[in-house]
Amino acid sequence: MGSDVRSGLDSELRQRIRDHLERIYPQRVAEATEAVASVCRVVRDQGPSELWSERDIVLITYADQIRDSVGTPLEAFERWCGDTELDKAFSTVHLLPFFPYSSDDGFSVIDYRQVDPKIGTWDDVARLADRFDLMFDLVLNHVSQKSRWFQDYLAGVEPFTRWFIEASPDDDLSQVVRPRSLPLLTRFDTSRGPRFVWTTFSRDQIDLNYKEPSVLAEMIDVLLTYAERGARIIRLDAIAFLWKEIGTSSLHLPQTHEVVKLARTILDRCAPGTLVLTETNVPHEENISYFGHGDEAHIVYQFPLPPLLLDAFLRQDATVLRRWLTELPPPEPGTTFLNFTASHDGIGVRPLEGLVPPERIDELVLEVRRRGGLVSTRRTPDGRDAPYELNITYLDALRDDRADNVEEQLRPFLASQAVMLGLQGIPAVYVQSLVGGENDVAGVESSGQPRRINRHKYDREELDRMIADAGGVSHHVFATYCRWLATRRTLSAFHPDSPQRVISADDAALLAGLRGSGSSGDEQILVLANFSARAVSVGDAVAEAGGRWSWDYLSQQAWDESASVLPPYQVVWLGRRRADGHHDS
Repeated sequence: MGSDVRSGLDSELRQRIRDHLERIYPQRVAEATEAVASVCRVVRDQGPSELWSERDIVLITYADQIRDSVGTPLEAFERWCGDTELDKAFSTVHLLPFFPYSSDDGFSVIDYRQVDPKIGTWDDVARLADRFDLMFDLVLNHVSQKSRWFQDYLAGVEPFTRWFIEASPDDDLSQVVRPRSLPLLTRFDTSRGPRFVWTTFSRDQIDLNYKEPSVLAEMIDVLLTYAERGARIIRLDAIAFLWKEIGTSSLHLPQTHEVVKLARTILDRCAPGTLVLTETNVPHEENISYFGHGDEAHIVYQFPLPPLLLDAFLRQDATVLRRWLTELPPPEPGTTFLNFTASHDGIGVRPLEGLVPPERIDELVLEVRRRGGLVSTRRTPDGRDAPYELNITYLDALRDDRADNVEEQLRPFLASQAVMLGLQGIPAVYVQSLVGGENDVAGVESSGQPRRINRHKYDREELDRMIADAGGVSHHVFATYCRWLATRRTLSAFHPDSPQRVISADDAALLAGLRGSGSSGDEQILVLANFSARAVSVGDAVAEAGGRWSWDYLSQQAWDESASVLPPYQVVWLGRRRADGHHDS
């Protein structure tokens, strides 16, 4: 444990903490400042020289993703990473919640400071940290009803009687934005009689009451604990729902943004180099509000990207995607996007609001169902159940069933991944996409949870057989993906801060974009992507990009400068030919 910030380390930090807390607890600022300052300590004195680079690529995985007959699941996962040399492809592993839990595959936390003994130990986490940077989840909106905190609430133990949000079914909660089609309030019998408490996500996930400064102080302590345990990135799960006010949407309230700013201030001073990532599966403008003015999240998810890419490939029309990328402002200095196509959650469709008409979302839902997927809904303020996320593996969402062989079936999926990897920001790859995971229908049937369709976990022998089968889906996807990732990490044009410019294209199926400035010898990459099952003309886009493109980094083959078409579902990352005849790299 580091030194206490009150020990003269920094009166300035204490004042900055107080400034944040005055905006959160104007009537209790002295109490709140004392509570938060009491848990602050220095984790490290300085961080890395830069926040990120082109070498940064994140692997998203469950801590018990792989099991074998020897040791803990975390040990099995670390051995698999070593045997497959995944450290050549990834810089960072996002371990989804690995704490004791009671539901939602880890997102109903019982104890924030312990590793689930069925998964491993903190020593296992430390060994993985020797190989990769790590990302942890801080599930700060809610806690398991089986947690000691909530059990003490039920028993009437102080201060826990104030740690959860009580409301009445008669309160006007009609404006509250919901991520689920479930009751917002859940009745519990307590030592003080029956109480209705706020449960945004499920009856097992009890929302914490951040109007109590002691709750915030507890979570700041957990935040710093995760930094001490080696987290380079801390993901603030479901942060948008944090602060509740009856009579409002209880989404993105000013106090929530101030809590993010407080976390950023404390980490910047107590654990420099630890990055804040916010998880807010909402329309784009709401999502990027968590950048603040460069004083909130370092990183936000690029939530419109997964559904826009899916829509573009299924329609074989990149027009909407291209327009969105063209109009997308670059992040402010010191901030960036996390680009992804799949995660442990489904493909959110709320981020499409305002980008495509509602009937287009309905068509996307129908197509995903046709491909074996499921749809989770949310309760709208007017009482309707609207699509919230599409539950399907990204591979099955894009597999070309008309193709004659596995390689051709996978072209749309792999093309989607190549496009994602080429965009400005840090790429994140879900383990199911890396290994060619297919819809886990049995997992859904056994659990009754639609999200389990994309959460299959593997026995090590099973996974090794899948990847070793030269004619199978997993072998082709895994080998291709690892090769691409290793190549991408060598290309400075893919630095997260490197400029991005979308090039106009006459063909609706073509997306063309330049990465890198090209000034002072700076490397540039021309990304060309064909979203259709037909060949498309690329001559005009190549000409506008400046010509002299001679090498495709994806295929590791020479590019014919006279080429005027791109084959179906092909993506290329083109480099220029220098005057000395070598390729920029």
